Amino acid sequence: MFGLEAFSQLMPVIDILAVVVFAASGALVASRKGLDVLGFMWLAVLTGVGGGTIRDLILDVPVFWLTNPAHVAACLLTAVIVHFTASLVESRFRLLLWFDALGLALFTVAGTAKGLDHGTGTLVAIVMGVITGSVGGIVRDVVGGEPSVVLRHEIYVTASALGACCYVLLMALGVVPIAAAIAGFLVAFAIRGLAIAYNLRLPVWRRTPARRAAGDNNNYT
Repeated sequence: MFGLEAFSQLMPVIDILAVVVFAASGALVASRKGLDVLGFMWLAVLTGVGGGTIRDLILDVPVFWLTNPAHVAACLLTAVIVHFTASLVESRFRLLLWFDALGLALFTVAGTAKGLDHGTGTLVAIVMGVITGSVGGIVRDVVGGEPSVVLRHEIYVTASALGACCYVLLMALGVVPIAAAIAGFLVAFAIRGLAIAYNLRLPVWRRTPARRAAGDNNNYT
């Protein structure tokens, strides 16, 4: 009942849900920038299908939204809905963060599963999960003129990587795919959610005073 075949049938639903959630986050950025409805659509599509597109190109498989245009249609519909409802939300940035966290977790699982399905090794499957989960948000921030979630030192890629690791580990242990997917999703979402709720950061590299002084004294002209 909960075997690989059932999970394969569930994956298209996960894909569409992830696309819609990420598209909503892209549309929310458009609302923060005061764009028109076409701007909403543009950012929604880029965010919704960006990570999965890069993943499929790397795996050398048909790009998922070219074989099933429903994903792009879902992005466009989401953009229109957000365009007419975003003004009702008091804190769009906070909502953006939570939509992004949900999309990150969903796409991480979907990307990791697709990597394993196409015969990649464990490490490559994890990388596919991270790419699928994080690239859409990075593209959204760059195109939308928002500070990149990666450059803000957020716990973001780390959450995706740990969710992907959880999924492949449970699959290797013989856990049923749906349970492994739920666990991977919960790990990624919980870690990212805690980072949002409590403003958690990973330690960052800092230059020592001697290196700072040396850098200031360098002449690059």
